[in-house]
Amino acid sequence: MNDEQKTLKYLEEVEAKAEEILRDRQEVIMLDKRRNDDRMGERALQKQKSDKTWMAVGPLLIKMKTKSAQELLVKDQRECDIEINKIRSELKAKVNELRDLEHIQPVPGLMLNPMSRVEMSAINQVLGKSL
Repeated sequence: MNDEQKTLKYLEEVEAKAEEILRDRQEVIMLDKRRNDDRMGERALQKQKSDKTWMAVGPLLIKMKTKSAQELLVKDQRECDIEINKIRSELKAKVNELRDLEHIQPVPGLMLNPMSRVEMSAINQVLGKSL
């Protein structure tokens, strides 16, 4: 393989990884918007006085019990949260892979995880703080 082919292959790898990252970021934005719409719908249903409500599920308009509609929205919010967290954790690894391809050092602190309640409790005990 000559230098031009190596360079072209390298650029293709970098572009593919960058496109993957941008696609994931766009998906997080879309899921966050859907989660926010679910939250707004749930709040509107909480204020509603009637027992039944109309709800759009994809291309269908369905009349259902208000409580069932609220439960459906809450479930969808949870699923969006799970999917967003999954994509964000994968995104950290992809960003580091891209930086490796570009021969740049990884972002310091990118792979940090928050402390658990048990760990925070232990630190508070050491510092003499009570919960």
